[in-house]
Amino acid sequence: MSETTAAPSPSRPSVGAVRDNQRLDEVALNAWFRANVADPAEPLVLSQFNRGASNPTYLISAGAARWVLRKKPPGPLLASAHQVDREYRVMSALGRVGFPVPRMRAFCEDATVIGTPFYVMDFLEGRIFRDARLPGLAPAERAAIYDDLNATLARLHQVDFAAIGLADFGRPGNYFQRQIDRWIKQYRGAETETIPAMERLITELPGRVPATDEVSIAHGDYRLENVMFHPTEPRIIAVLDWELSTLGHPLADIAYGCILYHSDSESWGTLNGVDLQAAGIPDQDAYVAAYCRRTGRAAIPGFNVYLAFSMFRLAAIGQGVFKRNLIGIGNAPASSDNAHTKHLAATACAILDR
Repeated sequence: MSETTAAPSPSRPSVGAVRDNQRLDEVALNAWFRANVADPAEPLVLSQFNRGASNPTYLISAGAARWVLRKKPPGPLLASAHQVDREYRVMSALGRVGFPVPRMRAFCEDATVIGTPFYVMDFLEGRIFRDARLPGLAPAERAAIYDDLNATLARLHQVDFAAIGLADFGRPGNYFQRQIDRWIKQYRGAETETIPAMERLITELPGRVPATDEVSIAHGDYRLENVMFHPTEPRIIAVLDWELSTLGHPLADIAYGCILYHSDSESWGTLNGVDLQAAGIPDQDAYVAAYCRRTGRAAIPGFNVYLAFSMFRLAAIGQGVFKRNLIGIGNAPASSDNAHTKHLAATACAILDR
């Protein structure tokens, strides 16, 4: 394999050379790929997607044919993080019932091939919107994109997970309490300093989150940047980044998507400064109401608590990314002050106080 580069695009995946700290054994990968995925006449060319802070993702090309490889990152990992095997399993199951996901090709659990487990799926040609404000689009296009984002999430939550072989994909019931415990442990494992707002959330959230037992497939990171739209239509052709998926509570996903209305992060996604009505983008109340209509709910009592929980969880994830960047095994230089984690935690506390 050899490396290639591609010019960046604001709405299509940006690909470049493989980063020095995430190189693979290309000879071993070539042999495995040809034995397990495809054996094209053309040589395989390896490059790397420029986005993504969790599981390194690569593009494999052979002539006009393209595939995507996604793997665990190198180095020591937090417990239960970077579970590419779960990504592969849930997308394989959902693809069989027509839910929009890429076609899965093969999973390799043998870490001796390229250093960690990985899987290969088909490459899809489409648009990924990195900027949630959707610059350059007409208001009607923005409205249609957010409407399909909402509709696809509602569709996911109504999939019969047992019927597609995912009855054991997670532990049903008591989802929020188990998640709070998990993310406290993840945060402590990556902690680099004391953040007072995180300490408050760790203390208060266990007693504030409602004890409800609805169960569905929960994506865990469902937002605009993690779906791919048709090249020209406002229609989702693939939901991506299933690393955090499980059997969980559907309200966790809809609340997580609403962090967008409170985030100030240009990289994660923000609607700061947007006149939502003029832009054609629904406000938070309208977005939640549309989801409720699609899932047969009258409303979501206690939504601010679900939103604060989602921000806490994202802050814990952000702390893990910050720590990996800090020790030099992440995808970017570490920020000087871990501002993203601190802002999310402070905002979550403010929402709890409403």
